[in-house]
Amino acid sequence: MDAVVEDLVKRQLRPRPSREDAEAAVRTLIEWAGDDPDREGLVGTPGRVARAYEEFFSGYAEDPVEILRTTFEETAGYDEIVMLRDIRLESHCEHHIVPIIGRAHIAYYPSQRVVGISKLARLAEIYAKRLQIQEVLTAQIADAMETVLKPKGVAILIEASHQCMTTRGIKKPGVVTITSRMTGCFRREPETRAEFYRLVAGRPLDPV
Repeated sequence: MDAVVEDLVKRQLRPRPSREDAEAAVRTLIEWAGDDPDREGLVGTPGRVARAYEEFFSGYAEDPVEILRTTFEETAGYDEIVMLRDIRLESHCEHHIVPIIGRAHIAYYPSQRVVGISKLARLAEIYAKRLQIQEVLTAQIADAMETVLKPKGVAILIEASHQCMTTRGIKKPGVVTITSRMTGCFRREPETRAEFYRLVAGRPLDPV
């Protein structure tokens, strides 16, 4: 079974706690932190946190494979890189559940068919709206595109700041983590990979 599909099946089979369970857990954390969950300012916090988590982690409720299934064959012979640059990315670190904020650059080299460009941004959003580490997030986006689109190659680059190291722990603000994943022609062909990086940097291509 493909890894993308297998992950979806596993999550569907796992029993999910109720909203009441989630709110009770938030109350426990408030008490553990040293405050009173029944005081006026906090009495509604468990419900608000539960609703926020529904938004932060909405990617678990969506199927990334289904997002990419609608493709188009009428491309007028287009056979160059398709790229989305500077996609705003908001995720949460799976180790501390604090924000990861950054941007993603997604490109692929079509093989006969293309997908709507909004679907690529949506794909990144689905995987970002889960508990993540950046390395896995990068690989998941690339693997889903490989699985469904079967392109000549995929290139993903993510630049992000992790609040687990800027607001706690080592406390080093301004640090940016960069991860990439190259498949197919982007991995095999240095000139294709170099073209991707030029496009990420926003520079025009060298004249032919």
